[in-house]
Amino acid sequence: MRRRTFWPGRAARGVAFALAIPLPLSASEGGSRPETVYWGDTHIHTYLSGDAFGMGSRLTPDEAYRFAKGQPVEATGGAQARLRRPLDFVLIADHAENLGVLPKLANPNGGDRRLLATPDGRRWADFFAAAPALSAVLNADDFEAHSAGAIALMAGKAAWNVDYGIDDDFRREVWHEVIAAAERHNDPGTFTTFAGYEYSSSDPAMLHRNVLFAGGPEHTRQTLPFSKWDSPNPEDLWAHLDDYERRTGSGVISIPHNGNLSRGQLFSTRTYDGGPPTAAYAAARAAREPVTEVTQIKGDSETHPLVSPADEFADHETFGYAPGKSGASASELAQSYARPALKLGLAQQAAHGANPFKFGMIGSTDSHNGLATAAEDNFWGKMATNELGPYRALTSATYSGAGYAAVWADANTREALFEAFKRREVYATTGPRITLRFFGGWDYAPDDATAANLADLGYAKGVPMGGDLVAAPEGALPTFLIGVLKDPHGANLDRVQVIKGWRDQHGGLQEQVVDVAWSDDRKIGTDGRLEPVASTVDTAAATYTNTVGAAELAVRWVDLDFDPTAAAFYYVRAIEIPTPRWTTYDAARYNLDALPKGTPLVIQERAYSSPIWYTP
Repeated sequence: MRRRTFWPGRAARGVAFALAIPLPLSASEGGSRPETVYWGDTHIHTYLSGDAFGMGSRLTPDEAYRFAKGQPVEATGGAQARLRRPLDFVLIADHAENLGVLPKLANPNGGDRRLLATPDGRRWADFFAAAPALSAVLNADDFEAHSAGAIALMAGKAAWNVDYGIDDDFRREVWHEVIAAAERHNDPGTFTTFAGYEYSSSDPAMLHRNVLFAGGPEHTRQTLPFSKWDSPNPEDLWAHLDDYERRTGSGVISIPHNGNLSRGQLFSTRTYDGGPPTAAYAAARAAREPVTEVTQIKGDSETHPLVSPADEFADHETFGYAPGKSGASASELAQSYARPALKLGLAQQAAHGANPFKFGMIGSTDSHNGLATAAEDNFWGKMATNELGPYRALTSATYSGAGYAAVWADANTREALFEAFKRREVYATTGPRITLRFFGGWDYAPDDATAANLADLGYAKGVPMGGDLVAAPEGALPTFLIGVLKDPHGANLDRVQVIKGWRDQHGGLQEQVVDVAWSDDRKIGTDGRLEPVASTVDTAAATYTNTVGAAELAVRWVDLDFDPTAAAFYYVRAIEIPTPRWTTYDAARYNLDALPKGTPLVIQERAYSSPIWYTP
């Protein structure tokens, strides 16, 4: 008989049971129940993106694919880069605006004559010919020389949005090259590639979307990338993609970019033109955008301290460090971050009969150097100018080593992964490959969390992450089954939390964070908070140990405060023990005497499940 250890926990009248035994998280039987979690990145930029090329990146899509498959590549700065654990799938999402123009313009063997014939084309070709070599910038003799070189390189970003007079024939030529590269590396069952691009509307704020096509070249060659110059209105992008689906019979989704820099626009409760949303608008958005990116190199977008002040873990990788640094109001932030947007969705459902913000959550890197890294000790930066080197911790510390998309699917194929995105059976991590199962139902038993077939019970008695609880039985309470395994090559787990959001009987939007399972012999204090886990981080040596925390946590939790008349959502946040941040690894690697004041040195990495919704 296996030894079972339980930590009964009560917080906000929730009931939890947790265990510390080996936890099988895959369904033991076949059928449509996905048994495998696949890891990927849906937001990688190569030298085909105007801003990436303009700021020094020279990695091609082929090199980015090889890197994602775990093969060594030479980074733009000359160092060898390698992903320690290959990814299972990727979307190279180069910007649609001037897609592929700059590499053809600045080809050292003679630029494209069509582009050089324009005044701006010749000017920028000359600029790139005279730009300093990235290797010299990264390895400059002193910080001042590095800074001057980086500034000179980054001036090239302005070349991204210049009018080079390109026509549809040029656009088609580049787009077909993008498709061909994806086909060269697509290996069903082993490594999956999706053709796609990033739509980069910035009017009035960052409303970027990554467009992911499910089909092959017989479908994707029937369209061209839709850019902000076609329309800055994302609703026009959706219409364009609707038309593509009607014409080809092949699927496509739009994945909203990390919303923290959208200035309240990504999850606005108005349409792009300022009108009130309708049920048709809400349904169209939810269908076209089933998942949203909530963590990446430019910070975390789960929630913000100003909109979740009672959440002690809300200030995770807040871009720019200080919670109020952006100067944004709480109402603006509420329309820029995922958790408050999920709450706004409940209000929109009540007002219009449909929820525009019914999305699953994923992470991705937004790497602009072709290197899809999210590990703190193997982070290769965002732009080529902050590839691995002795100066980047002094200049680029606001960037985060994040994140990845985790997908529960039947197979590592375009079809299976795409269907998982559509049904939202996906989750985000800030980089670690934490395995997370989350199910909701009405009758999970306390010992289901200790069962060898946790996933089988989860599917048989309820719905997985991304699903819906409906028609509450008379007097029943929603119960949730959660299983979390640490990254086998990473840190132990600190705790598992359930985040609940709901619309109360007065129309107010509420949220609650409940610690439902945790490691070590800790207790919830009189203030309702769990004691912090101990830290083993040695910042000087950039080390930690797994002498604290748990390798796995599982729990069955019951919402005893459930109101059957109130619409609600629930999602899981699993948090690791403290570990060194990439800035700390850099400081130790390059013997840096000091980092800029306020630079974070320690991080608690995490995973966010997609929600489960309850609709009365």
